[in-house]
Amino acid sequence: MLKRMIGAALLNVHTYEDVENDQTATKQALLVVVIVSIASGIGALATRDAFILNMLVVITIGIILWAIWAYITFFVGTKFLATPETHADWGQLARGTAFAQTPGLLRIFGFIPIIGPYIVLISLVWLIIAMVIAVRQCLDYQSTYRAIAVVLISFIPYIMLVALFSYILSSAVGKPGI
Repeated sequence: MLKRMIGAALLNVHTYEDVENDQTATKQALLVVVIVSIASGIGALATRDAFILNMLVVITIGIILWAIWAYITFFVGTKFLATPETHADWGQLARGTAFAQTPGLLRIFGFIPIIGPYIVLISLVWLIIAMVIAVRQCLDYQSTYRAIAVVLISFIPYIMLVALFSYILSSAVGKPGI
């Protein structure tokens, strides 16, 4: 799994092909999402009260958002922007998009004053680039531009869901942000 995570972070197309075609990698993909969620939670919640409870919420939301983003991406990529070569199922795209989240491990440094937000921003940009490669490989696209379009189109409802979850959680605990 670590080798696959490194390959995904290094934007290795063969890694994405590997996880796309390995149906047994779904558990590994889920574990990647959990690990990245934990890193994100530590980076964002290190100074909050009820740290353990917040971590459980962050992990749960991370898994839910991954599954939703994978579905939205699958739907956009196979229904609106499909090509004759596009052959994929949700599981293939879910595995690819999970491993594409590997750069999110850098979010663990989000709590560092001054540079933390920049590290989080870099990890987000890197993650989106990894998503483009994952989408291109998992949906068997020949065009990177088509994969970019799928990721950008699917990112809009995804980021709206992130904002909604953040608002709901901040309202529930009476603190801004998650």
